[in-house]
Amino acid sequence: MLLVIDVGNSNIVLGVYEGERLAVHWRVSTDRKRTADEYGMLFKSLFDYHHISLESIDAIAISSVVPPLTPILETMIRRYFHVEPLVVGPGVKTGMPIRFENPREVGADRIVNGVAAFELYGGPIIAVDFGTATTFDAISAKGEYLGGAIAPGIGISTEALFQQAAKLPRIELVKPRAVIGKNTVAGMQAGIIFGFVGQVDGIVTRMKNELGGKAFVVATGGLARLIAQETSSIDKVDPFLTLEGLRIIYNRNVG
Repeated sequence: MLLVIDVGNSNIVLGVYEGERLAVHWRVSTDRKRTADEYGMLFKSLFDYHHISLESIDAIAISSVVPPLTPILETMIRRYFHVEPLVVGPGVKTGMPIRFENPREVGADRIVNGVAAFELYGGPIIAVDFGTATTFDAISAKGEYLGGAIAPGIGISTEALFQQAAKLPRIELVKPRAVIGKNTVAGMQAGIIFGFVGQVDGIVTRMKNELGGKAFVVATGGLARLIAQETSSIDKVDPFLTLEGLRIIYNRNVG
């Protein structure tokens, strides 16, 4: 079985594949202070709960946007899984030409999303990932990574509003009943949710124009479904896009 690990700034998403089927998946918080052994025990407890042995994992692929955490996880994997992990980065075969000024600057998660988006849905395509940052990545009809846009994520934007405005409370991110809020919480929810909806529609429209007018749009990430319900530009929500990309890239490298 293949274990895929997507290391984000806020969360680590894991998935176990049996062939092309995602058998089980988890989401845990990213903690830079955890040691290799602490992560080992965390992973073992997740596996034990689903009655999966560590020994049943014979391959592991990682994408990470948290460089200090990558060697910690690599050490954990060698110690507890006895597997040499494939870490997406320079030298790894993705099958996707990177048309970026400096390809090394592109986050591994963005490349993985692009690979999965093009493989699953064709091109031209725009992949939107609602993570700590909201990223928009454009893939050409030929399957080339062209670049994209990066915006502050919904979570950090909401937290910044709470921290910088003394009288505004922390709120739950849920779909507001109307854009005209009748109280402070409703007003904040309307501003945040519909504000990000407008951002997504605006950026996607401009990207489509630069791509020739048409492009399929797939969204992923924790809040993708909430935002997608209100947009006019997102065609598909795929919560496991990054995990699928890791599976695809691993298969391309093992031949």
